[in-house]
Amino acid sequence: MSDGFNLDLRNAEEEIDVPESFDGSVVLGVLDGTTPDGDWLGEVHDGNVLLLAVDGDLNDLASGFASDVKDAGGTLMHFREFLVVAPPGVGVDADRL
Repeated sequence: MSDGFNLDLRNAEEEIDVPESFDGSVVLGVLDGTTPDGDWLGEVHDGNVLLLAVDGDLNDLASGFASDVKDAGGTLMHFREFLVVAPPGVGVDADRL
C-alpha cells in the first residue's frame, strides 16, 4: 500500500485569496441610444455593473458594446425590460428565475 500524504487544512482559509468586497458600483440607466456606447464600455471597464432599462430594440441598442463586453469576459443578460451588464469577475446568478 502507499504511504499516503499528510494534508493539513487548519490554516487553509488564511492562505486563500478571496476578494474582500465588490469594488465597483451598480449604475442605473436607460439604454435608448442617447448614451454613447463608449460610455457604457467605460463603466464596465471600471468594474461597474450596469442595470439598463431597454427603450427600443435591444439588439440594435446594445450592438455597439455587447461583443466588446463578452470578449473581455463580461456578462450580458436580458431580464424582463432590463439589460444587466457585468464586468469580468462579477457573476450574474439567474438560478432563481
